[in-house]
Amino acid sequence: MQEDDLQQNGQEISDETGDFTINADENAAGLTHLNEPVENEDELEKLKEEIQEQKDKYIRLYAEFDNFRRRTAKERMELIQTAGKDVILSLLDVLDDCDRAEKQLQATNGVSQIKEGVQLVFNKLRSTLLSKGLKVMESTGTDFDVSKHEAITEISAGKEMKGKVIDEVQKGYYLNDKIIRFAKVVTGK
Repeated sequence: MQEDDLQQNGQEISDETGDFTINADENAAGLTHLNEPVENEDELEKLKEEIQEQKDKYIRLYAEFDNFRRRTAKERMELIQTAGKDVILSLLDVLDDCDRAEKQLQATNGVSQIKEGVQLVFNKLRSTLLSKGLKVMESTGTDFDVSKHEAITEISAGKEMKGKVIDEVQKGYYLNDKIIRFAKVVTGK
């Protein structure tokens, strides 16, 4: 504001046309004083109603969001608790086969039949896990990769095997192309 817009110690304020419309001091000159009632009470009531409507909308939206947050937290907890259910159900068939194999081990003296039965159980376990997305990491003979392998020890293996995986102590696994266990390996130096 310009200095010529202010008069009487800053009590009277003019607009750009020079008209003094609102005055903070009712003793000073001016058309409207702040402590006088507003001429258009209907407009004020309308604005109050709009503010109340906006407050109601805000409260409802906040309550809806809070309910959404609680519901998703509950669903997440239920999902975590039952996440392995599908895998466990598929492994129950393998467990049943293990029980049958154990009974056959006690009843049969034939080594070839025992080997065949145990091998069938192992194959069923591998195929069940494979169907759930589990994949074995091939490490032996490949270059040592820190992002896939955990080196247990190094042994002298000649120039052609330097920096390569010589032996696999523990297999590594992928679950749906994501590493879930690193392979523990012996590397050549």
